[in-house]
Amino acid sequence: MNKLSKTLSLMAALTLGGAALAQETAEQTPETAQDGLAMGTPVEPQSYIREESGDWKLECFRANLETEPCQLLQPLYGAEGNQVANVRIFRLPAGGQAVAGAIVAVPLETLLTAQLTIMVDANQPRRYPFSVCDPLGCYARIGLTQGDIDAFKRGAGAIVSLVPFVAPDQRVDLKMSLSGFTAGFDKVTAEVKP
Repeated sequence: MNKLSKTLSLMAALTLGGAALAQETAEQTPETAQDGLAMGTPVEPQSYIREESGDWKLECFRANLETEPCQLLQPLYGAEGNQVANVRIFRLPAGGQAVAGAIVAVPLETLLTAQLTIMVDANQPRRYPFSVCDPLGCYARIGLTQGDIDAFKRGAGAIVSLVPFVAPDQRVDLKMSLSGFTAGFDKVTAEVKP
């Protein structure tokens, strides 16, 4: 598995692991030694908000690593003020076409075949497929080029669009603020070192 895949897998696990962890925790039983002593089970890294940068939050994970992995997080709200989705952006190892990755989480009953669309300011929108769903929602795993990151840094705002499964003729446009993105992205951990 290459470094990009490993990093994407780790960030996805850290981002999406809450639901899976809750299910696994109930099923796991600590190993016992021959003398009946509990040997314990590994504890997953816990996330916390280190700081805020404009409308973005720097979410980091307490881990036994040289550098704590951190990513940007922004919840996206619908017209009625309820949280509909969230976006997490993280750096990828140098050398690939994508310099950063994003995971966009949307509700179940999103029309997956319509894909996810992101448009920065009045630029040409880009469409991304959804890759997986779980009991909490569906997720688009996105690669971002340096040009995409530069557009986010220059931009005033973006629109993240999705289509509801129950209303395939309608589109839900969610505003994604880019206020604080540059300062926040500069603090995102460059690479997760195992």
